[in-house]
Amino acid sequence: MPSASRTWTLDSIPDQSGRLVVVTGANSGIGQVTAEALARRGAHVVLACRSPQRGQAALDRLLGRAPGAHAEVRLLDLADLASIRAFADGWDHDRLDLLVNNAGVAMVPLARTADGFESQFGINHLGTFALTGLMLPHLLASPDPLVVTVSSEGQRFARFDLDNLNAERRYRTVFAYLQSKRANLYFATELQRRADAAGLRLRSMAVAPGLTRTNVLTGGANVNRGRLYGALTRLLIRVAFRPTPEGAKTSLYAATVPDLPGGAYVVPDGALQLRGEPVLRNRERAIRDTTTARRLWELSGKLTGVPFRLSDDATCTAAQESWMREPDALSGHTRSEIV
Repeated sequence: MPSASRTWTLDSIPDQSGRLVVVTGANSGIGQVTAEALARRGAHVVLACRSPQRGQAALDRLLGRAPGAHAEVRLLDLADLASIRAFADGWDHDRLDLLVNNAGVAMVPLARTADGFESQFGINHLGTFALTGLMLPHLLASPDPLVVTVSSEGQRFARFDLDNLNAERRYRTVFAYLQSKRANLYFATELQRRADAAGLRLRSMAVAPGLTRTNVLTGGANVNRGRLYGALTRLLIRVAFRPTPEGAKTSLYAATVPDLPGGAYVVPDGALQLRGEPVLRNRERAIRDTTTARRLWELSGKLTGVPFRLSDDATCTAAQESWMREPDALSGHTRSEIV
């Protein structure tokens, strides 16, 4: 099994010519570095961005730094299921080889998405779940489909509460963020288990970037948290966090190193996974917790209304009907009664 390489850099990325790629949140931070690095190596990269203006600016920067690169920008707002469906419905390429689920929010005040979900759970997990499910037919049209989902080193400290995923009772900013990042890891590993069970060639991996200089703590909803918050956070990021290309290494390692196994979790090899070179880690509790991963998958399907067609229609229908007849753990009613 491949392990950390002390000499692996962005220059180690092999030729990506002919590969069709989507990178969410590609207008800044790790997403922008990931998109640009793949485009430099010949991939056709779709920058999936919430803001048309920021997306176009990121595309202009990419083409300025990598003249002749194949890239485009498309609108995608993971806080809005209608936007996610429109993105998938508008896909006009013949396949999708690589989906990098990078976009997310962090440590934001309580807010709701367009569909009423708590924003960190709704964007970081449910939006990612829905996008992957809706893009699945295009991924399965690829000879070597790969999904890379960006989690966080902080997920290890999450207290995952299936009864309060959507902040129904109490909202704690950090708790909600860590929980959403644990959900990313549950999703990535459960997707691999289901793909394996269906005999599909799809590979799904999760990554943690480590402490990285991005605007996720200062941009978006965090802009309105006051000047003191902004000044202290920017100081912390400048002093303690590493440059953005270093944080993008795990995403790019997972996306481009040949023969990495499906289900891999790629993290920095340093202390507490905060910095260091990419390495595979398989000792995370969330990777072994198949029961919670399965329950989260089923709940996510119900909340988003997005089915994953990982096997033939008859099998999918039978499994769905069986699940609907089971009592829901949260309510005691059968699922058909509460949908």
